[in-house]
Amino acid sequence: VAPTTPVCVVPSSAMTGTVVQLSCKETEGSPPSEYQWYKNGVALLEKTGTGSARTPNITYTMNKKSGTLIFNTVTKNDTGEYFCEASNGIGLSQRCSVKRMQV
Repeated sequence: VAPTTPVCVVPSSAMTGTVVQLSCKETEGSPPSEYQWYKNGVALLEKTGTGSARTPNITYTMNKKSGTLIFNTVTKNDTGEYFCEASNGIGLSQRCSVKRMQV
């Protein structure tokens, strides 16, 4: 079953230095969807391990299975327009509407 449009939860504002969690979920897809977050139209990299030399400034953890995007300490650089896309290899991938987060 192809995924439906996911529901994204993006806080409209966040205080610098706080922990912020964005979530994305759709329940119709079978097999379960994987989620990809985008910021300002650019796909965010999934962070694994302790980070590498080319991405030392990643300040978030993205879980493609659960659809969560967690910022350990948000900075002004994290301000932007976010959306997420759900896909499970069946039918077209679906994305939620873009939401702006101001830090």
